[in-house]
Amino acid sequence: MAKTKVLITVKTYPAISKKYEELVCTAGFLEDGSWIRIYPIQFRKKAYNEQYSKYDWIEVDLVKNTSDFRPESYRPVAHETPIEKVGDIPPDGDTWEERRKIVLKNVYHNITDLIAEAKNKEICTSLAVFKPKEIIDFVYEAEKEREWPADKLAQFKQLNIFEKDRNNNFQVVKKLPYKFSYRFKDVAGTESKLMIEDRETGQLYWNSLRRHDGNEKKACKDVRKKYYDDFAKTKDLHFFLGTTQVHHYRARNPFVIIGTFHPKPITQYKLF
Repeated sequence: MAKTKVLITVKTYPAISKKYEELVCTAGFLEDGSWIRIYPIQFRKKAYNEQYSKYDWIEVDLVKNTSDFRPESYRPVAHETPIEKVGDIPPDGDTWEERRKIVLKNVYHNITDLIAEAKNKEICTSLAVFKPKEIIDFVYEAEKEREWPADKLAQFKQLNIFEKDRNNNFQVVKKLPYKFSYRFKDVAGTESKLMIEDRETGQLYWNSLRRHDGNEKKACKDVRKKYYDDFAKTKDLHFFLGTTQVHHYRARNPFVIIGTFHPKPITQYKLF
């Protein structure tokens, strides 16, 4: 694919892998409004000037990820492939009108139709913008396992990623002890519950936990307040949905929420 320009809209919470160490799944839009997934990326090991934010335009040398059958999936040529930030789309007010021009070109409203499109091997849609008809709730549930698996951490130690590198002391990211999910209905009245894996959700939890001196219940309530009382009730909320590769053809609904698009609604302007 050679050097590709991508508008970053998704950065998932880091996961750990025996093969690739700590990874972030990145997704966004090409200039024509089509989706692209970039994986794997060792984001926190990138130089500071390569650590992109949401709604940054980046350029990077990409090739098709041949280990991933999903058509939107690409990867950098190598882990050390440089990433160049070449611009951004600022909020331009609360309604995000410039961002909308790219993000909202193709919006799904029916979850059943979207799942059918994902399961259709000729189409195999694995990334989508989805507009829920009604948000029922935002819930949090304690994870059964609060730490990363011991075998993966042992592999990390063998790779010496806990030692000092040229940037600073690199410590593996903490596993989130809670999973956060939206319950919603689509335009046909179908009810769904999907987990959110956005990096910002995890950051909000950890920041709130520090602010509340380790009180997990208060930290979870802060997350719910942001995602339900603010995003769901006052914003023009859309979901960025993505499938997980292992569950794409196996699960009844293979999608998770990998990010949110939450500008204020555009109101009708008066002519006079």
